[in-house]
Amino acid sequence: GIEMILVGDSASNIVCGNRYTLPITVEEMIFLTKGVVRAAEHALVVIDMPFGSYQVSEEQAVSNALKMMKESGADAVKLEGGEEVLESIQRILSAIRHMVQAGVPVMGHLGLTPQSVNQLGGYGLRAKEDAEAEKLLNDAKLLDEAGCFAIVLEKIPAALAKRVTEAVSCPTIGIGAGNVTDGQVLVLHDMLGLKEGFKPKF
Repeated sequence: GIEMILVGDSASNIVCGNRYTLPITVEEMIFLTKGVVRAAEHALVVIDMPFGSYQVSEEQAVSNALKMMKESGADAVKLEGGEEVLESIQRILSAIRHMVQAGVPVMGHLGLTPQSVNQLGGYGLRAKEDAEAEKLLNDAKLLDEAGCFAIVLEKIPAALAKRVTEAVSCPTIGIGAGNVTDGQVLVLHDMLGLKEGFKPKF
């Protein structure tokens, strides 16, 4: 009965044994997602765009999104970050609009964005301060306006997640963002306790 399955770039850690999400490639994401698509009978399958697959240019972003959907069979793509991450592909609105115009449904991801862990300095709670909270809220509105069909909110205060959920027209999906979002991420490997050395709070 789960409506959506995300093949996350956390497969880099969980499946491939890397320390971070950054090393996983477009080809590896396609390979892993193919198996999920074959097994999923009714759920919407979303493939994560890995680090380096959309930051260089709009053309690169659209080309990789089309390649990943076409070759994996996924129904949509997810990409991380707001304004600061996607300025490198000449504005977030333009990049996502081009993907949407090309027929690629796009899911956004704000808050703790693991691909930016080196910039963020770790995996802690994000947007605790007012300035960062207001920026995240604004980024969510930009993602919504650009055509994202949903936005993942990771590791942000529940009160902020509520504000974002109320401010955007698309559904919000929380992971460590309280119970006020429209949906929740549950990492299968966390739930089953398959990762050594890490035990989620829940």
